[in-house]
Amino acid sequence: MKLIAAALFCTMMCLSADSNWQKILADRIPSYGHRNWIVVADSAYPAQAKEGIETLVANADQLQVLETVLEALGKSKHVAPIIYMDQELKYLDDSQAPGVEAYRDKLAAIFKDRTVESLPHERIIERLDTVSQTFRVLIIKTTMTVPYTSVFLQLDCAYWGPDAEKGLRAKMAAAGVR
Repeated sequence: MKLIAAALFCTMMCLSADSNWQKILADRIPSYGHRNWIVVADSAYPAQAKEGIETLVANADQLQVLETVLEALGKSKHVAPIIYMDQELKYLDDSQAPGVEAYRDKLAAIFKDRTVESLPHERIIERLDTVSQTFRVLIIKTTMTVPYTSVFLQLDCAYWGPDAEKGLRAKMAAAGVR
């Protein structure tokens, strides 16, 4: 019964979010923190059944949606994205997936000063599955019809980085705190 209710909720969200995905994104960002995820997905990305995953249908160009999401996150003072892409994308060419080479060029321009990690698609999906058991995941489906083009944004704390955390842990260890 719980699975049916979750699937029904997801279907309602997919249908109702078509025209107002930007408002929903703007509403979610303030409540999201490190460990939440936002996915800008291609059109074949599945509506996952996990309760912690919300799927919106943007009915818009993927690169435009991605730029909108990155701009919104850039205005946030509390979160910043860690960017993941499907590793498979590196190995596709236009003979297999028409438009993929131009897409990669446009993506490189969008990500010019950002670090992008590539992992096998299934590994990223497994992470989302695990993360969604405790933290919220927002998936925004676009009109993109090229495979392995979904962009996965793991939110991290914008004002406290790994070096600060490492320093704090060293200070605590020196004080005998475990």
